Amino acid sequence: MPTLKMILGLAVMVAMLMVGWAVVPAYFNNYQFEDALKNEALQATYTTRSAEEIRDAVIKRARDYDIVLTAKQVHVSRSGSIGNGTLLIETSYSVPVNLPGYETTLEFHPSTKNKGVF
Repeated sequence: MPTLKMILGLAVMVAMLMVGWAVVPAYFNNYQFEDALKNEALQATYTTRSAEEIRDAVIKRARDYDIVLTAKQVHVSRSGSIGNGTLLIETSYSVPVNLPGYETTLEFHPSTKNKGVF
């Protein structure tokens, strides 16, 4: 009986490691991308870049973290004037996760909003 418990415990631990190995990189990449998105919004609030230029920069930055985005998945809106207004960047993407005998898709919706100083 103790041998069976040990084998079952090892099997559960191996299964948890396999799930972690497949899922953790997606969450880590999303965390890093959210940080880059916040920095992009902070810098873009005080520049004269257009929404399309900001969108292109976000898509390019996403590639650094193995995230594939299209222009339709990135929404940039600016209200007010440069330095005084608000910049909102929203994205949405999914990452497929394949485990032995099970497939799922993780949905991510990173966004950030930055208000100007004045």
